[in-house]
Amino acid sequence: MKNILVPLGLSENSITLARVQYAIDLAKELGGTVYAAQVFKELPRSGSLPTVNKTLKEITASSIEEQLSQLDKKGVEVIALPLEGDLLEAIPKFNLENAISLLILGPESGGIKDPYFLGETSGSLVKKTEIPVLIVPENYKFTPIKKVLMAVKSGSIKKKNALLPVKEILSTFGSEIKLLQVKTADFLSEDTEIQKDLRAMITSHQSSENATLFQGVLEHLNENHPDLLCVFRRKRGFFAKLWEENTVLKKDFESRIPLLVLRGSD
Repeated sequence: MKNILVPLGLSENSITLARVQYAIDLAKELGGTVYAAQVFKELPRSGSLPTVNKTLKEITASSIEEQLSQLDKKGVEVIALPLEGDLLEAIPKFNLENAISLLILGPESGGIKDPYFLGETSGSLVKKTEIPVLIVPENYKFTPIKKVLMAVKSGSIKKKNALLPVKEILSTFGSEIKLLQVKTADFLSEDTEIQKDLRAMITSHQSSENATLFQGVLEHLNENHPDLLCVFRRKRGFFAKLWEENTVLKKDFESRIPLLVLRGSD
């Protein structure tokens, strides 16, 4: 996870900066670089407008730098990244050229009465991007990731390099990884087979029968007190129904620890 990108402007400024600080602290451990990204809207390209657009980009970059000056960078390279247009298009485009390893987002910050865990923009990025996504709770302070709870329905991981972020966490922090396999009503016999690379990583393995995925995860979160929850997003799998819409309701799922979402299949 050498290149970590954090979008600005999706939450209140103080909450966003706390998330950038988390990214910096994580990057220091991993030896990575942090990109703090903020979008600006370019004007139509005609006449002298390219000069105006250049100014808008420079103004956005200066705004990012001003925000970053409030943080302790701890020797980590933190790059102000003004992006043209819409985040949902600009981030994948930037990723093609710069190989972003991790995208750090936050849940909705509308308070306890807000019904959403993920809003329209953050939910869309989780659903549509190829980049692994780490969802960090509000004002969550970084601690070494010693215990990981990886929740799956199927033990088959078909997407190439899907496990790389977890492998890097394991090698950096010497983490213990507990695999929780949640068996719901539509569980298939072939789901019990655990992929070789995954099997080699885990410290322990436990299965659970629950009516819903949320019940299974909640039960074992309270039991294991992990530093990180890891799940997979795929067409038929543990969190498939959550990603049908761009938003995720708290009643369907919520995590009060960092949540790592990986692609489980192409």
